[in-house]
Amino acid sequence: MTAQTQPVAVGEEDRLRADLYNFVGLILSAPPDQLLLDQTAGLSGDDSEIGQAISGLARVAASSKPKAVEREFNALFIGLGRGELLPYASYYLTGFLNEKPLATLRSDMAAQRITRAPNVYEPEDNIASLMEMMGGLIVGRFSDPAPLDVQKAFFNKHIAPWAGHFFSDLEAAKNSVLYASVGNVGRIFMDIEREAFRMSAG
Repeated sequence: MTAQTQPVAVGEEDRLRADLYNFVGLILSAPPDQLLLDQTAGLSGDDSEIGQAISGLARVAASSKPKAVEREFNALFIGLGRGELLPYASYYLTGFLNEKPLATLRSDMAAQRITRAPNVYEPEDNIASLMEMMGGLIVGRFSDPAPLDVQKAFFNKHIAPWAGHFFSDLEAAKNSVLYASVGNVGRIFMDIEREAFRMSAG
């Protein structure tokens, strides 16, 4: 990808939003290694609801071991045949994989110049990919940083209808330990984003 000659400034608050989207996407894309667990354990929250959720996740990460988290990840998302949860928009919205929500997403990805990485074989409507797409739109990983109305449209179409439900299921899943805390962070973050977009013009 070529560098932008005139980079569009991205505000600190938007960078923090993008960082949180990217982090949630990363930890949902594959079992975290020791380095990511250490980085997660080093996160510090504040007294806000999301800050307390992040602090809780950091505490669980500090006592988590990569092998145990890998078993947890596999039980949740892979399993024998399938995991406890199916983290795809199509499944949550239609009850089936590879349905219309995926086709709609692919069309919108093309419009935003988002392409699937060559080594990724998961359908694009999985929660990890959608979190990473949203983070990329905010900071301009695909082209210029997306204006708020574009972010809002993408979020409302592809994330808002199901991600909160998925994160609640992740919190409550019988195999969730570390990922219960990830689900807590994700659910609260989705609520914050939904409300912020609802209050925004455009």
